[in-house]
Amino acid sequence: MNAKPVLACLALLALVACNDNDGLRNLDNGLDGPDEFAVIPFKPLTIPDTLALPPPTPGGSNITDPNPAADATVALGGSPAAAFAGGVPANDAALVNYAARNGVDPAIRTTLAQEDASIRAGASGGQWFNPLGRDLYYPAYANQSLDAYAELARFQAMGVAVPTPPPF
Repeated sequence: MNAKPVLACLALLALVACNDNDGLRNLDNGLDGPDEFAVIPFKPLTIPDTLALPPPTPGGSNITDPNPAADATVALGGSPAAAFAGGVPANDAALVNYAARNGVDPAIRTTLAQEDASIRAGASGGQWFNPLGRDLYYPAYANQSLDAYAELARFQAMGVAVPTPPPF
């Protein structure tokens, strides 16, 4: 019996096992370039009407500092000064107050991150052998996905008026 094919398969298996990908999403392209989405250009400098220095405002910002949320509000025809009061858009204040009526968990992000890490750790058990580098994100959360057509059928069976779904 020729041992060369067996040794070649074992070498390939050992090489695949050296994969250091510990995430479910395989989005790394191997390039270490800059992140183009992390760069926010500054506004151009302008000469004010008067050269008198304004009084200092502790905690204030410079007029050339980037503010993407306010810039988007202005671009869409809104007023950035009236839109945000305390970090919540004025139109959404009632909704936020109603949602927080039973209290708010200040550590919700930490809790969700821990739960997500435990789900991904359990789902990535078979990732040690992933020679094609396929995306394992959706299979990890498959049992938590909602089947829209099954839900429509369930609501229709209960007598709830539901819109006609698009074809499957």
